[in-house]
Amino acid sequence: VQGHPLQRVPPRSYIYQKRWVKLDADYLRYFDSEKDAYSKRLIPVSSISRVTSVGDQKFEVITNNRNFVFRAESDGDRNEWIRTLQQIAEERKSKAPERTLMSSATDSATELADKSGFLELRGFKHKLFVVVAGDKVFLYKNVEDYRLGIGITYIEMNVGNVKEVDRRGFDLTTPYRIFSFSADSEQEKEEWVEAMQQSIAEALSNSEVAKRIWAVESNCFCADCGSPKPDWASINLCVVICKRCAGEHRGLGPGITKVRSLKMDRKVWTQELIELFQQFGNMMANQFWAANVPPSEAIGPTSSSQDRRRFLIAKYREGKYRHYHPLFGNQEELDRALCVAVTTSDLAETQALLFCGASVTCNTGDPQCPTPLALAERSGQRLQMEFLLHNKTSGWFGACCGVGWSSGGLLTALLCCAEFSRRWCTLQDGVLSYYENDRNTVPNGEIRVEEIVCLVNNPLHAHGVESTFEVYTEAERLYLFGLESPDSAREWLKSIAKSFIHPCAEELLTLDFERLGRLHYKGGLTLERAQEGWFALVGSMLHICSEDGCRQEPLQLRKLQELCECPCPAGRSPWLEGRGYPPNPAARCAGRTLYIQGERKLDFLGWVHAIQKAAGSSGDTLSEQQLTESDVSLLVDRCIDYITQCGMGQGIYRKSGQNSKTTSLLEVMQRDARRVRLKEGEHQVDDVANTLKRFFRDLGDGLFTRRWASDWLWATALEDEEAKVGQYRQLLAALPPVNRATLKALINHLFRVQCFSGENQMNTHNLAIVFGPTLFQTDGKDYKAGRVVEDLISHYVEIFNVNDQEMKKQQDEITAIMKMREASSSGTQQAGDFICTVYLEEKKTETEQHVKVSATMTAEELTFEILDRRKIVMKEKDYWSCFEVNEREEA
Repeated sequence: VQGHPLQRVPPRSYIYQKRWVKLDADYLRYFDSEKDAYSKRLIPVSSISRVTSVGDQKFEVITNNRNFVFRAESDGDRNEWIRTLQQIAEERKSKAPERTLMSSATDSATELADKSGFLELRGFKHKLFVVVAGDKVFLYKNVEDYRLGIGITYIEMNVGNVKEVDRRGFDLTTPYRIFSFSADSEQEKEEWVEAMQQSIAEALSNSEVAKRIWAVESNCFCADCGSPKPDWASINLCVVICKRCAGEHRGLGPGITKVRSLKMDRKVWTQELIELFQQFGNMMANQFWAANVPPSEAIGPTSSSQDRRRFLIAKYREGKYRHYHPLFGNQEELDRALCVAVTTSDLAETQALLFCGASVTCNTGDPQCPTPLALAERSGQRLQMEFLLHNKTSGWFGACCGVGWSSGGLLTALLCCAEFSRRWCTLQDGVLSYYENDRNTVPNGEIRVEEIVCLVNNPLHAHGVESTFEVYTEAERLYLFGLESPDSAREWLKSIAKSFIHPCAEELLTLDFERLGRLHYKGGLTLERAQEGWFALVGSMLHICSEDGCRQEPLQLRKLQELCECPCPAGRSPWLEGRGYPPNPAARCAGRTLYIQGERKLDFLGWVHAIQKAAGSSGDTLSEQQLTESDVSLLVDRCIDYITQCGMGQGIYRKSGQNSKTTSLLEVMQRDARRVRLKEGEHQVDDVANTLKRFFRDLGDGLFTRRWASDWLWATALEDEEAKVGQYRQLLAALPPVNRATLKALINHLFRVQCFSGENQMNTHNLAIVFGPTLFQTDGKDYKAGRVVEDLISHYVEIFNVNDQEMKKQQDEITAIMKMREASSSGTQQAGDFICTVYLEEKKTETEQHVKVSATMTAEELTFEILDRRKIVMKEKDYWSCFEVNEREEA
């Protein structure tokens, strides 16, 4: 109902203002005019207790806490308004509905609010009380009105868009009006923006699937913590879960649980999957997974994230509370029982068998139906098929829609395993279609190229097929394709890539990429806004094309200084942070920090795994190691640096460390030297020295390489020193760049060590005795190996072409080390320690702090030391930086 009663405020005065009034099932609202989209006031129908006539053309709406008097244009209109209001109010009371957000009950309103608080709104003199609840944002004059349920207006978020404006301001834009809000702080603003973005997502979601799944009573509560109305699910475990538990499920990895939204992931929810959840239900799932949960270990709706994580790891990863199948531990019997169960409608039996060890791809012994999936299909068990499909253990990230294919030909019978089916495929007009055979005209399925986000070229025989590649789509589906010929696979990959990649990034197609896709990234001076880019991984090189078509310097992943994941709120992909140097020497001084985020969890996990693998050491030769920016093996650089600072004293390289500690440290550093921080007190110098020597002794192809090692030994026979130095220089130039740089770093280090021979007894000759057999990987009987090392140390400046500037720097460092060692021996300070003046935020006397800095203290440790001294608590979104400046105060 809508029309033009005239409101007068306050009720006992005689000043009326003409307003356009609307009445629907939930609210009585009035507007300045009928063209306005947002009201000036709204009254929830649920709060109306009576409506009475109070004279000519006037009527009074009485709520639980306040009265409103209206005047219509005629007695007839007044009577119609009274009758309609009374009817709607009575209907609401008789049906005893749930209270709306505008209910007068304070606790009910507070319960439904996702976020509430005061914000400034342009056009209003005073702050408004704003509430984000579900798919709407409500505005109130104050907290009292909020508690009474009398609001100004509400905004439907299905037409909203949120945009940050400045440090504290943000706009909520709709087609009808822009609401310009301002928060009290930047952190508050970010929280409001996130709450409103989540409200928009909920407004655009579809509740149909949720309603159908909630029709089963046990699905109305989270399977893990019991929270009501859970709108997420694990599609392979067949449990319905709440948003908070969904975030922790993702932490378990897609190999254990595949999380999807009931409301937003519409493409996932096929008719079969919905029916599976209706038949399965949380009750059946928990009869297996939660059969033996002690009350002391159970979680509830208010449990912390840490408690949820602990419980879910125990429940699903460890299977601590599950109801064990009687055949548990007998693989052959489990597989045989699974083959029987899938031909029946007993989903609970299939669940128990599968999650107690039965293999979803076991051999059935039936040539016509070689897998349990094929048996279920022949038996017409659609839900068994759906359950098996979502629980394939495929050895890669996330769910796989297993479709094998061949370009024109058919895979041989040996390749017809559970993950593959023979299909005829075409790529035409931006659609990749696969058919039962080349005579069919109706495809079994299609993949639109604009939905593709990533392509992966797998190593040969990765999945039991000669060549395979993977296609990731926006719907978080993974398609695996296989061919018998690597050339055919490469041809298909290039064709698909050319169809889906943006024209600005077509130059990436010339690369022999292992992974190609679309990612969001930010870096350099544009950390505020992420932009879309196209990425190609080729070996250990990451190539990037930005959305404006500019190709950036490729990133050498083995030279990264740091690689880590940055956490994000539940439901979003985390950021992957990489900090390193581009391969172009001219650009090395700049360095780069790059943040990468995938569009979907599935393809992003694949990128994370691939980048981490490419950034690590991939073999036992120097060219396969993690490197510094100057091409020195990172393991060698870390060991040398630590020994230089902490171990130039007596016995270095002659005393043996503990074998077990050396073995352990070498394994860790070979796996990822970037993550290892050698610290005094935690690592013994002799163990680190032993690690360095063992690394060179076990190095594949050796430091001098098998190709040139004998030539180095032969050069020692030259009697003319100048000729010998010249020969060494030629051989040095012939070494691979990484070997050459690492050899220079090592000899530079040994040159320093022999400068302290008065203390450590390690002169050039003694060092040669130790390192000759180690570097040439001999038994020590051939004196020539030691002679080479002795010559390299003695002629270090000439052979390695060390200029005056480098030599001065070397001498200054040696002098500094000697001073620190003198201070250490006199007992004034520990070796490597010095007193440093640190200023907090600005250079003033009152901000000055004097700190003892050890040789191994990091910038992070120094920062925390200062903050602790000044009793500054670091908040979640605070970022502190530490800058070192010279005497001219240049950073």
